Amino acid sequence: MSAAADPAAPRPRSALRRLARRKLAVLGLVLIVLTVLGAIFAPWLTPYDPNEQMFDGLTITGAPMPPGGQFPLGTDLLGRDLLTRILYGARTSLIIGIVANGIALVIGTVVGVTAGYVRGLTGAVLMRFTDLMMAFPALLLAICLAAIFSPSLWIVAMVIAIVNWVQTARVLYTETTSLAEREFIAAERTLGAGHMRILLRHILPHLVPMIIVWGTLGISTTVLLEATLSFLGIGVQPPTASWGNIIFENQTYFQAAPWLVFFPGMAILILALSFNLLGDALRDVLDPTQRGRD
Repeated sequence: MSAAADPAAPRPRSALRRLARRKLAVLGLVLIVLTVLGAIFAPWLTPYDPNEQMFDGLTITGAPMPPGGQFPLGTDLLGRDLLTRILYGARTSLIIGIVANGIALVIGTVVGVTAGYVRGLTGAVLMRFTDLMMAFPALLLAICLAAIFSPSLWIVAMVIAIVNWVQTARVLYTETTSLAEREFIAAERTLGAGHMRILLRHILPHLVPMIIVWGTLGISTTVLLEATLSFLGIGVQPPTASWGNIIFENQTYFQAAPWLVFFPGMAILILALSFNLLGDALRDVLDPTQRGRD
């Protein structure tokens, strides 16, 4: 019995229809699409370079310009257009979110599925290593790794991937263990199917919905972790625009120019919330036990 024939397997069209009925999920998806489009078309949406320090970007007293007129979101302490830096910062957050979360998903899937299917000594060693990684606070471990390596966009992505794969591994391990004991898997073994065929044709297809859900939710966590590392000065380094380092650079003007913290903070909040809304909806839509509850 294949994954496609399993009555519990979610049907794509039905899942899309159920997802479209969830207003918060649609709102989250729209906000994500707008953020992606803003990041891609940033050079056409703003006439400024993100690192351009403009002579008219500061007041006579040398303070940042408030929002309005030539600068819709104001300028930062160096006279750079804040809207431009936020748009280019979206590129940083999305690249790290997709790359870091993609690597974490691959590592977590390999570890979790291998441990859940093979079990025995191999599975025990893999899961004890996973438990060991989970014992370390993720932020503290990320700070230590980021401090050891020279901070850059790709190093930050690798550091976040290293600390974020454990949750995926744990969840997929539990699900794979359950799948490996089901009747259709036993029937495949009886018919002489090899391990790779069982994994690729029967177990992994059942795990795809869960991987999609954790991948979506994981981007939210990744965006927040990248912003935290950049704010602490060990993430993406200036002058590369990042929402976290925009707040870090302008925190001294928090009272005099609150928009310098408010707007990038709202960007982080909106993107993280959007992925959470979409991920929660996907979890309900792709979970066969939730059918008929909408």
